Amino acid sequence: MYRLLSANRAAAVQKALRVPPTAHTTTTVCCGCGGNSGFAPPNFGLYQQYYQMLYRQMPAGETATATSATAVRTQTTIPTQTDAVAQTKKKRLRKPRYAKYVELLEVTEQAISERRSRVKRLKSKKLADFIQKAQLQILERRAREDKKDNKKSKGGALELSQRQPVEYQKIDMEALDASLLESGLYDDRPMLFFGKDEYTKQVIANPEEVQNILKSFNNFRDIIESIESERHEADFGLSAKVPSEDPEAVVDPFEAIEPYINPLERSTPSSVTSVGMPAASAVTTKSKKRFKSKIHVNEEQERLAKQKALHMNLITYLSVCVSANMLSRALSTIIAYRGRVRKSSLPHLSQGLITVDLYNILLHGYAAKGSFERTQELFTLIEEDGLALNEQSYAAIFECLGRLESDEENQQNIAKYITQAEDEGFSLNQIMDRAKFVSDQRDIALDAIRRIRPDFTPAYVPPQLGYDNELLNHLNVHTLPVGVSAEAGDSDYAIMNSKLGYTKAQLEQFAREQLKVELEGCITIKSIEKSKEFANAERCRERLKEMEETWRKQISTAIVRDLNTMRAQVRFKPHGFMTYYTYLKTLDTSQISDILIKELYKLAEGSETFSPTVGQLYKELGQKVQRRYQIEQKKHNGTLEKVGEIYSSYCDLWDSGRTQDNTRQAWQRLVHEQRESGPSMDLPEVSWPSNVLTGVGRFLYNILMRDIKIDAHVMRKQKGKSKTTAQSQNLLPAFYTLFRNQGRLVKEEVKPHPVLARILRASRQQTLTFESNLVPMLCPPQPWSTPHNGGYLLNKSELIRLPHQAIQQWDRIGSSNPQHLYPALDSLNQLASVPWRVNTQLLDVIVEVFQNGGDAKLDVPQPPSSLPQLPTLPAKDAEGNAASNADRAKQFRDKMGHRRKQAEMYSLWCDALYRLSLAQHYRDKVFWLPHNMDFRGRVYPVPPHLNHLGSDLARSMLIFDQAQPLGVDGFSWLKLHCINLTGLKKRDSVRERLLYAEEIMPEILDSADNPLTGRQWWAKSDEPWQTLACCMEIAKVHRCPDPAAYLSRFPIHQDGSCNGLQHYAALGRDKAGACSVNLAPSAIPQDVYSAVATLVERSRKADAQNGLHVAEALAGFVRRKVIKQTVMTTVYGVTRYGARLQIARQLKDIDDFPKDWVWPASTYLTAKTFESLREMFTSTREIQDWFTECARLIAGVCSQNVEWVTPLGLPVVQPYNRQEAKHTVRTGLKVTANLPMDMFERPNILKQKNAFPPNFIHSLDSSHMMLTSLHCERKGITFVSVHDCFWTHANTVPELNRMCREQFVALHSQPILEQLSEFMKRTYSFHDTDFTNDGSVEDLSKRQLNRTLKQLPQKGDFDLRNVLDSVYFFS
Repeated sequence: MYRLLSANRAAAVQKALRVPPTAHTTTTVCCGCGGNSGFAPPNFGLYQQYYQMLYRQMPAGETATATSATAVRTQTTIPTQTDAVAQTKKKRLRKPRYAKYVELLEVTEQAISERRSRVKRLKSKKLADFIQKAQLQILERRAREDKKDNKKSKGGALELSQRQPVEYQKIDMEALDASLLESGLYDDRPMLFFGKDEYTKQVIANPEEVQNILKSFNNFRDIIESIESERHEADFGLSAKVPSEDPEAVVDPFEAIEPYINPLERSTPSSVTSVGMPAASAVTTKSKKRFKSKIHVNEEQERLAKQKALHMNLITYLSVCVSANMLSRALSTIIAYRGRVRKSSLPHLSQGLITVDLYNILLHGYAAKGSFERTQELFTLIEEDGLALNEQSYAAIFECLGRLESDEENQQNIAKYITQAEDEGFSLNQIMDRAKFVSDQRDIALDAIRRIRPDFTPAYVPPQLGYDNELLNHLNVHTLPVGVSAEAGDSDYAIMNSKLGYTKAQLEQFAREQLKVELEGCITIKSIEKSKEFANAERCRERLKEMEETWRKQISTAIVRDLNTMRAQVRFKPHGFMTYYTYLKTLDTSQISDILIKELYKLAEGSETFSPTVGQLYKELGQKVQRRYQIEQKKHNGTLEKVGEIYSSYCDLWDSGRTQDNTRQAWQRLVHEQRESGPSMDLPEVSWPSNVLTGVGRFLYNILMRDIKIDAHVMRKQKGKSKTTAQSQNLLPAFYTLFRNQGRLVKEEVKPHPVLARILRASRQQTLTFESNLVPMLCPPQPWSTPHNGGYLLNKSELIRLPHQAIQQWDRIGSSNPQHLYPALDSLNQLASVPWRVNTQLLDVIVEVFQNGGDAKLDVPQPPSSLPQLPTLPAKDAEGNAASNADRAKQFRDKMGHRRKQAEMYSLWCDALYRLSLAQHYRDKVFWLPHNMDFRGRVYPVPPHLNHLGSDLARSMLIFDQAQPLGVDGFSWLKLHCINLTGLKKRDSVRERLLYAEEIMPEILDSADNPLTGRQWWAKSDEPWQTLACCMEIAKVHRCPDPAAYLSRFPIHQDGSCNGLQHYAALGRDKAGACSVNLAPSAIPQDVYSAVATLVERSRKADAQNGLHVAEALAGFVRRKVIKQTVMTTVYGVTRYGARLQIARQLKDIDDFPKDWVWPASTYLTAKTFESLREMFTSTREIQDWFTECARLIAGVCSQNVEWVTPLGLPVVQPYNRQEAKHTVRTGLKVTANLPMDMFERPNILKQKNAFPPNFIHSLDSSHMMLTSLHCERKGITFVSVHDCFWTHANTVPELNRMCREQFVALHSQPILEQLSEFMKRTYSFHDTDFTNDGSVEDLSKRQLNRTLKQLPQKGDFDLRNVLDSVYFFS
């Protein structure tokens, strides 16, 4: 209930108590905390608001002669006078405190905390006593004056009871309608209490007056509740007091009258009067504490981080409020934060919090309702805040006016805003072109404009389709401007060759199936797991079905209950207090129930040895709610229909193949053609912040943990018996939590009840469920045309895989030229446009091995049950002696290792189960793999389980869907590929490999015909499953009468020769290094791993001759395989410790090597390997050292993350920052606005410097891949990449090789190091004014940074054009 005293009652009480009017006060605006919060009692504002609500000033324009008025009662936590006296009596019965004095030496943290709490309680008690005493004194004084007046004039005096503050009785809640209380809607029903005087009778007799009261209540209820919002939010630099003009004018608390509240008046400081507290004296003022933080550089950065986080939360919160039709809550929220910005002590840090984008969200919300008055009020607020309107603002006002009836006033308003927009430099074409629209907003706004200008037709600016990059500008000759059609003779449609083969009808059917999967949110498939059927499986399934129905009812009831509870709590919280309630109201109860039921099964079927922590579970569940919300939004705002229309036209192009555009350009043309109506297609989807995802997930998990019950006796029920009564049931929580040690930390996990786990295991559902954004697509993906739109048709796909705190790179991408991102986007689109299918012949063999228990040698995971049990340690040995402590310690270590091995086996087994089950599901279907990239530009398929990345088994199962004839040399490339996979002829020429293939053709054919029962030659290969797949393809071609005409779907690989070292050698023009990694032509392939092994062995022999024992122990064991991984990863920043682990792992796998020498030998070999690499690749080491030093100084001196721009224009920022483990306060209501963000935090210097060299090289190899991808697509060649391994059809391998080499030369012909140096100097170097010239360490470090950024490594004289003739560069 609400207490809102009307103006007349307030005037009467004010007159009776003779309260001075507020018009003569000279105090300034305060935050409601009584001035300086550091010196005001903590609940001072609460008592102040009590008197402000009790003695409310009369609004202007109202008559002051009425004696009574309508009052709306509000529930309040502030006690009345009678309650306060009763509570005081109760307090007197408490045991008195004896800790009244503090010893001088008592300085412990606990003592200080206790002392502070005692002081706070003492202040609260004294304040309450002071207010109560002052109130009684006022009433007593008025009573004495009334007695004097009664003696003088008995007839004209008012009764004392009429002049005292009104004592409201407690409302009997039982007398209210029970349906209102059960539904939780009672707080939306205002209760009006009327007096018995003439004025009240007039109000009751006049329905319009009552409606005005109700309208006023509904309009300003939310704003009234936000009065105390400052005390419920963290200090973002927005709550400090503005200095008072007259510090001596201190107003008594009872004279501070809160005026009539209007959103426009509330925003003006001069229209509000509040209480000012005296400033602290010089003696009591504390010195400012020194800023200390492990995360932020200074206090300003910390405040900016909090402000940025708050702004992100406000954008999502207001958007959700508008979509959930909670406009009043959105308005009061923005007004609350707006007020804090205006009262901020740091205005230069607070200006970016309230932006016009926040107002635009509200403008569109009110425009949808045709509320022109509110939009005008918002325009006034925008003007007062000094913000400039933009195109989106005018689009909202035109939409609002378009929804109103067209009359003279309406047309005048439209003309007024058209003129205002044009005066501010916004033409109508600009407004319609740059604003974003949903649903029918565009059509409504256009209709409003045409009421004034009937002939207006918006001219939309066509998109820029071409590239703006020196390496790709020559491809623009194939791109025609929008609206220009190609001439018949000049058209080159080769770009569509790799996409042909599907009719429009097929593609549209594929799209309908894909949309169905995405709308359902998940896909359920049959598992390939081979398991025995339990005898009671059918009964378990029946019980499970019954329990699911019960759970669904329990979940629905619990959601309604908890939301109503939260709603009641939220109603009496200030509206600057952002809550999860709004986010939870975005979906229906049934939709949330479906999500929780799926989550329930996922938890119940989890691993016994490991499960995610509750923090991970909360966030993942919140993401599921967000995905469902985003899809529902697309269904309601017209995006779904618009996507269907554009995709239908897109299918026409795939069917006809008559276009010179790549997929992005074709999609942009189609979107531009349909811009005249409907929603915009480039809407940026604002993701919910991680704190919101976690809070929503925590709320829902609370329901799972608390309300989902399981009967522990559920399996005891017999079929012939009737249902047991509730007394025989033993209902227990279906899930419980446990705490597990993970290193130094203890993690909380969720586990199912054993009964539930047994039921699920016995029922053996034989199905697996996957989220729709984790499986391949059944139709060609939507091309990436902007950083926010692409991939799945409805599901949100992330362009870049980044941790949630990494927002700096998104900021760089958002501020960059869209054309600079086109190369990366087009490469992702090209890879995603390749259709795939499953190699069913090979899949059947793999499934057979998997179902028969797996095979460790063939890399088919075995189930954990196959792991032999550890032998038990006997209590006593044969001689009767008890087991020693050493034996028991060894048994414990073995037990822990056994558990780890078991958990690892189960993880690998599940991964194979998911992959093979999905492959079985898609075995007769064509599918596509949408792609995205990491922050360096390396590309990955979005579906994690079924793709062509990963292990040998994963790569072997997929083949191209499009078949092409082998051609003249195709069969030779197929045989060469088979020999390359075996790893047997790495040092031999191509001719020798082909001759070897002919020699072993009988083994190849036997492997294809009898993979599991024959001689199994394929099983001895380095890549056994890919070798077997190739053997099967060779057998088919070998038996074909015309091999050249054979239609092959098999992909042929061309792999780079230690690609990281190739890029280093090209950067430094290192001739020796270039020859060792096959950048220069040679008769046989150069093997850098064998070369390094040779140098290491030569050094080992010298040490052995000098009597070094570890060198003697390694005799005969310095092999290529031992040091290969270390050489490969050296260029990617492997540390000596990591290299030692790699070499130790290889030595352990050698059966003959003495195990006692593993660690000393691995240490020795690590040092020798690094020395040999430095000897072979001098230029490489110099460049790597320069990268490391630059990154160290940038992170250490500038305290910034290292960033650069790739040669193709992609901005890259390393997301490595110091992260302090903070305990998150668990609250069911408040949205905490603290988010970790890399752009305001200290960088992790060690990670920044160690990661920069490998990350920069990765960005170069991704640029090379993208260049090759785009040129292959232009020629119509099928192209797929696994980082530095390129795939294509057998008949197009020569063309792929040529383009691969040409683009490598073109890439490294650019001044890459020079451009990097210039970028870093422009971004990080210090100017002359930044130096103090005092010889300090800081000053010297700045000068060292400037010098280092300029000191480029020396280059050699290697000619890059040699790469064009190198056969083994990629082979």
